[in-house]
Amino acid sequence: MSVADRVYASALYDAALERGNVAEVQEQLAAVAEAMAEVSQLRSVIGNPQIDAGSKAAVLEAAAGEPDELVSNFLKLVAEKGRAGSIEGIRAELDRIIAQAAGQLNVTLTTAYALSDAEAKDIVARIEKASGRMVEATRKVDPHLIGGIVLEAGSLRADASVRGRLDRLALDLNARG
Repeated sequence: MSVADRVYASALYDAALERGNVAEVQEQLAAVAEAMAEVSQLRSVIGNPQIDAGSKAAVLEAAAGEPDELVSNFLKLVAEKGRAGSIEGIRAELDRIIAQAAGQLNVTLTTAYALSDAEAKDIVARIEKASGRMVEATRKVDPHLIGGIVLEAGSLRADASVRGRLDRLALDLNARG
């Protein structure tokens, strides 16, 4: 996430909050970001320096469906400032800001094997109890971990995997001798 993505997302959030349509703005920006992720031609148009900002804004607005005035103006602004290619990053940052404002904690649970729904639910419940916040968890599988779990929440990374323990042990042994 770039600093610019944070600035644009924060400004969009503040404006949407002031108008009372945060959910609508989030949904419309998500539609544009998803279209950019799925349609390579859209990314090509947005990334083409020979296409003027007005045309890029029109393409982005079409991807949003019928965006409200705030989203429409926002898309025009990012196109004019040459940031249209950053829509996906701005969307991710907007989602993070909205989740944080709602007191939600987004975490990534990485395990050596796929967690069952019951196991994931148990882990999430423990995190919610410890943090006092609602938790939204994304699950990943990394067989290189051997066993255990790696929990990531923002800039915090707690590595309780077997691979992590072995790596720390190797570092400790190398430091001693």
